[in-house]
Amino acid sequence: MSNALSPSPSRSWARAFGDLRAGYQQRELWAHLGWQDIKQRYRRSVLGPIWITISMAVTAIALGILYAGLFGNELEVQLPNILVGFIVWAFISGCVLEGADVFIANEGLIKQLPAPLSVHVYRLVWRQTLLFAHNLIVYAIMLVVFPQDLHWTDLTAIPAFLLLAVNGAWVALLLGIITTRYRDLTPITQSVVQLMFFLTPIVWIYDDILRNPDPAIAERARLAEFNPFLHFVEIIRTPMLGQDQHLRYWVVVLVITVVGWTLALVALRLFRSRVSYWV
Repeated sequence: MSNALSPSPSRSWARAFGDLRAGYQQRELWAHLGWQDIKQRYRRSVLGPIWITISMAVTAIALGILYAGLFGNELEVQLPNILVGFIVWAFISGCVLEGADVFIANEGLIKQLPAPLSVHVYRLVWRQTLLFAHNLIVYAIMLVVFPQDLHWTDLTAIPAFLLLAVNGAWVALLLGIITTRYRDLTPITQSVVQLMFFLTPIVWIYDDILRNPDPAIAERARLAEFNPFLHFVEIIRTPMLGQDQHLRYWVVVLVITVVGWTLALVALRLFRSRVSYWV
């Protein structure tokens, strides 16, 4: 009887799942903090976070014109791929890069505010979701300039983004715990993300390389599928552009989701109580 009433040890699955549950229940807190993050960042700016959208659009248009010439594609094909790729990549890279510092950046709150660790993760993902919504302005303008052949089946972009957000949460949680203990991993993470940008079909079109008349090049191009970021980009970009969707991308993403959350929960179970000392 006494064992049943005794508190759970700090390293327990109950505490780990309880942290995630309690953090979600405080959604008014992290939703407000996430919105305030954006307001504070652009407090003296007239356009606010729209500057991020403008900057991304200008870069995407410039690269679209450049790579359309390099690959011999029509601008109405190359540019939409790059624009949507940039929008999706901005969310992914934001979750990874800011996730690596999610607890370090909130050192003051962690030490002073008795809140679950997951609050800071939810806050980060919510902030990136708001920025993603801002960037959809570019997507809406693109649909007017370059109309896409969209169908009802392309609404799978919605569950694809939800899956993206779920993965962003475990990445931020796992990376946040590890980099709080080992600070040298932060610049390494930044370098890896920068490298993966070029290895992921953001400015180049994967299917174009697969259709290369040289079978050797087409075969080597399939090595790109070992890049997990490719699958995350394609599950949402293809429906947003009305393109054919492939089941293998969804299967890979779902497997990564299960494995990633398993690792994140193990890390949360083992080190949740230590983060406040590490920061």
